[in-house]
Amino acid sequence: MITLYHTPISPNSRRVWITLIEKELEFELVEVKLNGEQFKPEFLAINPFHHIPALVDDGFNVVESLAILDYLEAKYPTPSMLPKDAKDLAIVRMVEMVCVNELLPSLTPMMSIIFDLPGKNPEAIEQAKTKVSTALQFFENLLDEREYFGSDSLTLADVVAGSIVSWIPQTGISLDKYSKLKAWCDRLVARPAWQTTQATPEMIEGFRKLLMSRTA
Repeated sequence: MITLYHTPISPNSRRVWITLIEKELEFELVEVKLNGEQFKPEFLAINPFHHIPALVDDGFNVVESLAILDYLEAKYPTPSMLPKDAKDLAIVRMVEMVCVNELLPSLTPMMSIIFDLPGKNPEAIEQAKTKVSTALQFFENLLDEREYFGSDSLTLADVVAGSIVSWIPQTGISLDKYSKLKAWCDRLVARPAWQTTQATPEMIEGFRKLLMSRTA
């Protein structure tokens, strides 16, 4: 049995959750509340770095979301979520790494906008918007006539990017100027896996309260 330890509102968790659904695997969800549960001994025994997500499959622990995705693709290869062509595989990997190394960190100053928090830093927000726009244009340029990144079917790149790009409109940045990316995003959010894993208003408000308590 596969067990996913996750926090529903986390993009890192959501990308694994979506992949499990898209691969039609049986799994158990265990929510780890970030109010301290991630530091409990039973979770630290799975991931000593106290990060989510973590996945346990037949007693084997896997941490770090990209490693989890690669594990799932290798062990459960149907449906395939990685292209075989060298250029297409490079597209998938570039999207994944730009998301993790460029896009997601750039959104950190915008948390105050997304969750309506006090102490907004206008200068940091403007710098972040520039970095986000660079990443979005990069993605726009990588998309071609196919529906997904490097493929006619869903790839790991779509799962990773989609779990982050879906938050972008809430920062005040419109996707309208990125026509291919917007159409891609619309296709993703219409998929059942996206609908199932969508954060509810209650989840968002709960996370907002957690962030507020940390800044108080």
